[in-house]
Amino acid sequence: MGLPDAKSLLQRVQTFSRAQILQEFHFRCQALAANDNRGFKTEFEELNEVGKDLPTRAGESEANREKNRYPYILPYDHCRVRLSVQNTNPHTDYINANFVPGGGSERDFICTQGPLHNTMADFWRMVWEQNVSVIVMVTALRHKDMVLCDKYWPLERGTVYQGLIQVTTVTVKQGPDYFITTINLRQRDCPTDRTITHYYYHSWPDRGVPKESTSLWAFTEHVRHHLEAIPRLGPCVVHCSAGVGRSGTFVTLLWLMQLCARGIQPDIRAAVEDLRLHRMWMVQNLEQYIFVHQCLLQWLSGGTGRTSAGPQIQGAGAKMTHPSQDQPHSSSGRGERTGRSRQHRHRQKPPADPPQNTIQQILHPGNLLRRLLPSSSLLNPGSNTS
Repeated sequence: MGLPDAKSLLQRVQTFSRAQILQEFHFRCQALAANDNRGFKTEFEELNEVGKDLPTRAGESEANREKNRYPYILPYDHCRVRLSVQNTNPHTDYINANFVPGGGSERDFICTQGPLHNTMADFWRMVWEQNVSVIVMVTALRHKDMVLCDKYWPLERGTVYQGLIQVTTVTVKQGPDYFITTINLRQRDCPTDRTITHYYYHSWPDRGVPKESTSLWAFTEHVRHHLEAIPRLGPCVVHCSAGVGRSGTFVTLLWLMQLCARGIQPDIRAAVEDLRLHRMWMVQNLEQYIFVHQCLLQWLSGGTGRTSAGPQIQGAGAKMTHPSQDQPHSSSGRGERTGRSRQHRHRQKPPADPPQNTIQQILHPGNLLRRLLPSSSLLNPGSNTS
């Protein structure tokens, strides 16, 4: 007798009410936070080796080195975003970006570094070729004299040209802790244009966490509702400076919100492990790892309950400023770039063979996280908690 298919298995998965998920997650966070966050530390340390032997040959090649913001934050070869080849030059397909899972497939998101001056045209070419309609930027442009991300779009109404793509800022709206910009894209010799929504959450400190968990989960919730309300024609682009720490934290939180909203118990460790198999060092440090738990717990409680995931972590946040002022908010001048420099000097082992499509693999938490979400018809409609 053959194995049941994935869909029939997923139909049997039990779903829970928001109150049940909150109660279980509350107890789990309390257990992880006991004895000076010992559980959090253990889980995070267990993730240190995940993905570190996956090859990054394209990013290491001499022709592409100047396209990397940080020399040791490179995209894995097996899931890197490939651009169209220009002028028969094979190296023109490179950009420091990876497809990562996050709700419905292996390619729900693209996590990438903040564009450099010499990669801005490539960035917009990626947005065009991948049919992206939403960009989420979770970094300031500068910290003191250090550029964290080059200004790749007009901050106010106006037009710039990036390669063959015309980038026009149409409107800019201010949210509580972020800016929402509507951008019009037009490619030369193409009769149609496209609309991009650009979210700019700039008060998140480099290598740290926002000062208040409410700020991040409310922002993430806003983006989640937007993504669920529009046709998913292409992946959502998420970037910070290196595209690993803050980007990974945001994607993890959004992913788990989607999961909980459909009545599925969250597994943050499994989500981070899965992300790290697609881009190195996603959710870069313990502070960010704990902060995901805090944000999710507060979101589940409706924003009114006290965070029970250990002591409140204080990030180096600051008051809202207009993005044109380029005000920095950083807890470390080292930035996200240094996280795995030693670990990634030597990587020769090839990636492991893809897992067999067995019942055990289908029900692995990392697989369930995204396989349960593409169609709400797979879930108990009475358990939807969104």
